[in-house]
Amino acid sequence: MITAEARRQGKQLLPIDSEHNAVHQCLRGGRIEEVERIWLTASGGPFLNTPKSQFGSITVTQALRHPTWKMGQRITIDSATLMNKGFEVIEACRLFNLPPGKIQVMVHPQSTIHSMVEFVDGSILAQFSVTDMRLPILYALTYPERIASDMHFPVMNLRHLEFLPPDMEKFSCLRLAYEAAEAGGAKTVALNAADEVAVAAFLDNSIGFDDIPHIIEAVLSETESGKLESIKKVLEADSTARRRAREKVVQLAGSAAVGPASAS
Repeated sequence: MITAEARRQGKQLLPIDSEHNAVHQCLRGGRIEEVERIWLTASGGPFLNTPKSQFGSITVTQALRHPTWKMGQRITIDSATLMNKGFEVIEACRLFNLPPGKIQVMVHPQSTIHSMVEFVDGSILAQFSVTDMRLPILYALTYPERIASDMHFPVMNLRHLEFLPPDMEKFSCLRLAYEAAEAGGAKTVALNAADEVAVAAFLDNSIGFDDIPHIIEAVLSETESGKLESIKKVLEADSTARRRAREKVVQLAGSAAVGPASAS
């Protein structure tokens, strides 16, 4: 609703999130109609090389050890599940008015390149800089001008950059985000609401790390797609999804509590 109103008024929304800020900067090199795809980079989180079979034993302390950024607890867990990248896919669709098929995610452990834009002629523009949120904030505050800062990237220190496709089976939260983005409407609202409830339950040690996507998928399966045409409808969809997610958490927590007792 906000992006539609901004387009109607001919006003720009200036993103501060590092990936979307990078895309905005790259788009100054071409028109949106010339975009073939947007590449959003992901660090891969702390479990990039952890086998999926070990996800059930991941602790809260382990999940909160992000390799690159210092963030709040929920966002750090979302980074560990790659759900944060799923949200960024949806945000990119909204901000730049592109379908999910034109937004691609790639794992880039060094977090040096913050995003890239590929144009129809094959040209690719990338934005890289120090991993410091002050820089995208400065960009947004001073746009369309650029002012001097002390946040300079040591280009000569570049040695090796890795780019890998994300494992959608291992990090199923990213897959769920793409599915919600395709469906739109209440699905994306439910995705966010269910994730927030599931992550809070994990942080509270009520569920396991690998239960997070199961709760989200269950809530999404019970959520109808369809356009939400008012803030009231958005809030209703959010409330319903949270209630359903809390019910799933109680069921899982109850199963976990019953299991050991029965075994003993």
